Amino acid sequence: MAFDWMNPGRRDFLKFAAALAAAPASAWPFTGARAADEIYRGHAIGMWEDPKHGPDFTHYDWVNPEAPKGGEVVHHVVGTFDTFNGFTLKGNPAPTGAIETLLTSNLDETSTEYGLLAGEIAFPKDRAWVEFTLREEARWHDGKPVSVDDAIFSLEMLQTKGHPQYRFYYQSIAKAEQTGERTVRFTFENANNRELPLIVGQLPVFPKHYWDGRDFEKTTLEPPLGSGPYKVESFDVGRSVTLTRVEDYWGRDLAVNRGLNNPDRIRYDFYRDRIVAFEAFKAGAYDFRRELVSKQWATGYDVPALKSGDMQRASIEHSLPTGMQCFAYNIRREKFQDPALREALAYAFDFEWSNTNLFYGVYERPKSFFENSELASSGLPSEAELKILEPYRGRIPDRVFTEEYLPPKTDGSGNIRDNLRTAFGILRKAGWKIEGGKLLDPKTGKPLEIEFLLSSPAFERIVLPFTQNLERLGVTSTVRTVDTAQYRNRTDSFDFDITTEVFGQSSSPGNEQRDYWTSAAADRPGSRNTVGIKDPVIDELVDLLIAAPTWEDLVTRCRALDRVLLWNHFVIPQWASTSFFVAWWNRFGRPERNPKYDVGFDSWWIDPELDAKLKRGGS
Repeated sequence: MAFDWMNPGRRDFLKFAAALAAAPASAWPFTGARAADEIYRGHAIGMWEDPKHGPDFTHYDWVNPEAPKGGEVVHHVVGTFDTFNGFTLKGNPAPTGAIETLLTSNLDETSTEYGLLAGEIAFPKDRAWVEFTLREEARWHDGKPVSVDDAIFSLEMLQTKGHPQYRFYYQSIAKAEQTGERTVRFTFENANNRELPLIVGQLPVFPKHYWDGRDFEKTTLEPPLGSGPYKVESFDVGRSVTLTRVEDYWGRDLAVNRGLNNPDRIRYDFYRDRIVAFEAFKAGAYDFRRELVSKQWATGYDVPALKSGDMQRASIEHSLPTGMQCFAYNIRREKFQDPALREALAYAFDFEWSNTNLFYGVYERPKSFFENSELASSGLPSEAELKILEPYRGRIPDRVFTEEYLPPKTDGSGNIRDNLRTAFGILRKAGWKIEGGKLLDPKTGKPLEIEFLLSSPAFERIVLPFTQNLERLGVTSTVRTVDTAQYRNRTDSFDFDITTEVFGQSSSPGNEQRDYWTSAAADRPGSRNTVGIKDPVIDELVDLLIAAPTWEDLVTRCRALDRVLLWNHFVIPQWASTSFFVAWWNRFGRPERNPKYDVGFDSWWIDPELDAKLKRGGS
């Protein structure tokens, strides 16, 4: 699964992981690839089928290859920044547009990677290693060529000094070595891990000569040397960053870049408050907005600019798995180690009422960690799933075998008396008692107190009704809203009771699942194992998922893992949507269609006629 390197916030695992099926040479995922001593070579890697675009393709088929270049686009970021190095645990990074990877993805395919810095990929049938041939024309912004030494150096930095999640992500790479003038080979600790060639393909490459004499682990406000289409032109610490096009960018004519990276300048304005940021958008302070608050989407855009056409908005359906957005318990804390308590508290969250009264009916409730995909469990376990799960009987919840997991449900009226009665029954059976209106922990005899950690005031209207219902269960709840920097520090160090988390999933889950669920990640600062799960069974199920030899096996193993996670009640499911809600000022041209798995804003361009009309104040 790939990282979103341009995300200025926390480096969450995003979009896809790719794996290669054990298949004869004729089915190997290189269009036009030829076998020689069981070594396969090509321009791209696909998962279960050939990449859509062959070696001679000129552009992705969803972009406008003739999109005009020019103009400035303004984006917004909620938070602040104090570093341009986003690859360590320290600081809050800003986008730079400078760092590129060996391969890049097509937003219209679920699991393919095409050459970027590397022009050719090679590996043996058992995937014991992968080899990349760097493009001869690849250059750093100072004109020096991108070298094999740079790629090897980059891996070493991330494995030894990078953010802990990178060390974890690349831990299966045993060594990197030069095998030709422009060829680097990465050898893996074990063969037959189908995802590892793709994981290495997403390696960000840094210039070794630039970092000589510099401390990679420190925060820095020196804009980095990179190889990408943009570089930092200017910045105002904590307020804005402006990127400018690199005029002699080496990769401007690559097929994977045609029709993309169209503005001459990109400015990121930073806002400390989400409400202020929304008001700034309506005032025209920035150009494009992904709306994440349903109330604002339903009621906040009733402005003259939308009626006149100066502002546009759209709900764009996508094919992405929605994963699981949820209230995540921190089970490192003793009070949440009782699964009965975790299950009971879920009955106090009234999604149906919230969806009607707070979300304007735009959301659905997720019932799986792989929601909106074939990988999601449903009904009772299949025969194939039972073969996986039976050996763990007695070590996993019994209901895995007998019940379909469904989150608690209400009639939406706000009267959740029946749900609270069910919750009381679960708690009493587990030894919890209520005295003086307080729910007492059976181990300590102390009243249960919970703090919800939030990063946005917009979430308070959702959490406060939940806390009121919890009060009826005898639970004392408080809500703590902090700024994004403090929120990141507290979640990275697991200093919370309950917080909101999004376990995003790809169409082909793989190695990133170790960072979500396994014992090795539970106590590693900055890991995505937000819950703090340490369960040998789950560790084994994750390993089994990663080793799936076919698509059918991957589906079965994801569903088996899904059931065990759900019935442990590690989270309280919140809500999900299968559409992107986007708004923009009407100065852009767009391709004829969107990619299947993203909005594809990087393919938009400034339309001179629309831009001039907007600057004149509309029609």
